Amino acid sequence: MRVPNHIAIILDGNGRWAKAKGMPRGYGHIKGCANLETICDDIKDLGVKYLTVYAFSTENWKRSREEVEGLMKLFRSYLKKCMKSAEKNHMRVKVIGDPSAFAPDIQEKIRQLEEFSKDYDELYFQIALNYGSRDEIVRGVRKLAQDVADGKLVPDAIDESCFENYLDTVGVPDPDLMIRTSGELRLSNFLMWQLAYTEFYFTDVPWPDFHKEELIKAIEKYNERDRRYGGVKEE
Repeated sequence: MRVPNHIAIILDGNGRWAKAKGMPRGYGHIKGCANLETICDDIKDLGVKYLTVYAFSTENWKRSREEVEGLMKLFRSYLKKCMKSAEKNHMRVKVIGDPSAFAPDIQEKIRQLEEFSKDYDELYFQIALNYGSRDEIVRGVRKLAQDVADGKLVPDAIDESCFENYLDTVGVPDPDLMIRTSGELRLSNFLMWQLAYTEFYFTDVPWPDFHKEELIKAIEKYNERDRRYGGVKEE
């Protein structure tokens, strides 16, 4: 089985999964977070080199105060646990997005995790927190414009490879496969620049139930695609 070098996942359906079980949405987020730890192990075992997950979007602040506060509490716990996962899997962790919107203690936990894991190189794990692709591109354009204004960059030097240096994902190859769980068929402002030539896989399975078997199904479907032309292989 040909394994993608980089898999991106939109972790969707935690709240609906919990509601279907008669539980509060927060229970779904807790289970989804636990599943993410397991999937990181599975991803590494399968030989995938890069994993990027959409954990909290710039739009997620619009959710109820109770749910947002619950997610912040969960982030605090997960970022601490993630150090153990990073050590176990020799996994380098990077947060993409704009962490400045988070409380100072969460920002510090992010800094500590990134510093702790910076020398690991067996799996590169990107967590999108307070991330939106449009926001990322706008922030990148601002930095690029400032460099032009400061005389560090001339407009004629700006091309795709130059602009990519101003994105949160600088230095990371574009995803080969994007997976979205729980039946939604949209990108929801996730890695819109980086997913230009990525294969998409959508499943009705909610994130807490997306286990290794489902991951392998997604990779098998990826193997049916003809990456030379961006189409599906002929029978």
